[in-house]
Amino acid sequence: MTGESRKSDRVRFEHFCEPVNIVAIDGTWRRQCLLRDVSTTGARLEIEGTTDVFQAKEFFLVLSSIGTAFRRCELVWINGLTVGVRFIVENRKKKATAKH
Repeated sequence: MTGESRKSDRVRFEHFCEPVNIVAIDGTWRRQCLLRDVSTTGARLEIEGTTDVFQAKEFFLVLSSIGTAFRRCELVWINGLTVGVRFIVENRKKKATAKH
């Protein structure tokens, strides 16, 4: 899968200021990466190091150095050191229904 069938437009970055990080849900691993492009539904990342951590299909994309801006993600595809991720969005209607 190449990640070319997109549901929303992506913003592509020509230059990268600082790397972002992907972090395990349980905090057991972290990888630096470059944010190649992003949309409201997902992103394309270039991983620094190996992609062996993607045995775990869900992780956090941390966008700030102090961890205040992040998105929960799931892996969609891998091509070498480039990966495509989809942002996981909670279904708020399910939560509201579960309370009743």
